[in-house]
Amino acid sequence: MDEKKPANEFEAAAERAANEGLLSEFWHFLQHNKKWWLLPILIVLLLVGLLMLLSTTAAAPFVYTLF
Repeated sequence: MDEKKPANEFEAAAERAANEGLLSEFWHFLQHNKKWWLLPILIVLLLVGLLMLLSTTAAAPFVYTLF
């Protein structure tokens, strides 16, 4: 089988990025677009989600003592 070569730069970039994960794509977005203010928002959202997850488990009494 013969493989097709990318017709343009856009297709070549799409082939290179096909195996990237969500976190690596987000990291590249932060680096290239200089949107560093999004990082603290994401961290806080992840921490709130973690607290919600832990509040439904056996670790709930330990989570409530933090507040």
